Amino acid sequence: MALQKTDTWRLKKWFTVYAPKVFNEVQIGEMPASDEKSALNRTIKVPLSTLTKNPAHAYSNVFLKVSDVNGDAAHTNILRIEQSHGYIRSLVRRYRGVADSVVSTTTKEGKGVVFKIIVITRNRVAHSKTTGIRKELTEYVWAYAKENELNALINAVIEGKLQAEITARIKKIALISKVEVKKLEIR
Repeated sequence: MALQKTDTWRLKKWFTVYAPKVFNEVQIGEMPASDEKSALNRTIKVPLSTLTKNPAHAYSNVFLKVSDVNGDAAHTNILRIEQSHGYIRSLVRRYRGVADSVVSTTTKEGKGVVFKIIVITRNRVAHSKTTGIRKELTEYVWAYAKENELNALINAVIEGKLQAEITARIKKIALISKVEVKKLEIR
């Protein structure tokens, strides 16, 4: 006698996923899960342009983690904001200088954040200038994060305010083509 299997897909429930408060809790989409416990701690990758309705953010992705489930609503927190590899690769070209920096710090409220920043110069620069750019960049980002809250920090990165302020600080050292936050991780 054959055993009859139950269709587990029909038993699943659909949950509406909402963005964090930084993005005004916009509805992202829906996801299936068998129960509320299995919906928790899922990671969702969303293009930043869908959250901000700005096509200029097409090269950025936001990774969200489901932190709370109330009924049919799944609320999320930001794990990281990341530029696409192809976009970063398109910025780095021949006869340009590149300075990478990884800055690990905490915000005003004590949340841990890690910035991975890339600076592209207009032409090749000496190693001493690259070191100076990296030092100035690290000091400024560390101090900026200490005096701002997490939501203000995320908004500054998305709007490009932080990148513009970094450019203004380091343009004394060398001619700067572009400053990008490759990745912003929230711990």
